[in-house]
Amino acid sequence: MTAAEEIFAIFRARGSGAYFGERVSMSEHALQAAYFAQTDAASPALIVAALLHDIGHLIDDVPEDIADWTTDAGHERLGGRWLARRFAPEVSEPVRLHVPAKRYLCATDRRYVAKLSEASVATLKLQGGPMTSVEATRFEGERFHQEAVRLRRWDDQGKVAGLSTPELDHYRAMIDRLANPNF
Repeated sequence: MTAAEEIFAIFRARGSGAYFGERVSMSEHALQAAYFAQTDAASPALIVAALLHDIGHLIDDVPEDIADWTTDAGHERLGGRWLARRFAPEVSEPVRLHVPAKRYLCATDRRYVAKLSEASVATLKLQGGPMTSVEATRFEGERFHQEAVRLRRWDDQGKVAGLSTPELDHYRAMIDRLANPNF
């Protein structure tokens, strides 16, 4: 099974579920994030990262109702590790860093918190809240921190009910080109 076939099977099996407190499904959210990355002229690796940034939610069992979450799901770490076996760091690392990017933006951009959805504010608390200055400096030292910040902004945008986007198959060739041939 190729990486694309595996990813498509995961989306078929779990992508139609609601996206934790938002008005879109998991698939709609992923497709919207990828769409915003593509319209922002992101690299193919960053577009695929945007598409797959929440793969950790799709391969792990977490409560569907965000009100039932008592701890952070750690989906960015799980997804980043899963993707690292299938793709280069240009795809997996922005995914691993997209939750820290939210915490970073909350600490460094006063206007950012007001842009977060209710669900994202709730998960922010579970994820550790805004970064301290020490954490922010450490985050800025990450090789893919700027890409993660861009990904985070597309993640925040990708919550529009009824937005028309390309279908998952639109990204197949991009996924195939970027996937680790030894997977």
